[in-house]
Amino acid sequence: MKRLDGRAALITGAARGIGLAFAQAYVREGARVAIADIDTDRARAAASEIGEAAIAVELDVTRQESIDAAVAETVRAFGGIDILINNAAVFTAAPIVEIAREDYARVFDINVAGTLFTMQAVARHMIARGQGGRIINMASQAGRRGEPLVAVYCATKAAVISLTQSAALNLIEHGITVNAIAPGVVDGEHWDGVDAFFAKYENKAPGQKKREVGAGVPFGRMATPDDLTGMAVFLASDEARYIVAQTYNVDGGQWMS
Repeated sequence: MKRLDGRAALITGAARGIGLAFAQAYVREGARVAIADIDTDRARAAASEIGEAAIAVELDVTRQESIDAAVAETVRAFGGIDILINNAAVFTAAPIVEIAREDYARVFDINVAGTLFTMQAVARHMIARGQGGRIINMASQAGRRGEPLVAVYCATKAAVISLTQSAALNLIEHGITVNAIAPGVVDGEHWDGVDAFFAKYENKAPGQKKREVGAGVPFGRMATPDDLTGMAVFLASDEARYIVAQTYNVDGGQWMS
């Protein structure tokens, strides 16, 4: 028997990168998965590639009506939601004296409010259904500390860790566990964008910061999305039923706690 047999998951930002790797791993473990993303074309392509156990769902986490519609569509397709992964997020960087209010608001709206209100919508469904559930939020090593050029992003991920703790203590009475994963540096499209910010503000050649950061990981390289899937499967499984309000570092040794 597979660890997630018979379960249904909603994964935000799942059309690519880490979210897509989670969706693929969950299907391998027997789950059905809703690939929720603002990029509907890419979400449909990802679901088609995975097969009949996956569906594509349009989701803009900055709009409550979109969140509610995505939850309702997933429930209609699968009969319920057992697992939520809040993965949708964006990155930004700038010196403190150059942070724009509009950029701050956008990143907090996606990374923090998007996480909170998607979690809220799914938790309401789980409570009404009465079968408990698993919620996994994506934090970051950036939420463990400040960084000179990454104040806003670091603050959003620190907020995700705090939200995880508070939501977990509130929802466990309903049999819903809430935990988080804090990746380190993960190779892929996301980090290509991060590298571009550092090329701008640190006067580095394209790709230089990425090489430096990868070389600085104790494990010896940046993570791949697949390096994170084991923790995502574990936290959604029965093996993690007694784990509540924790944030797990999956970062190749970059942060010790």
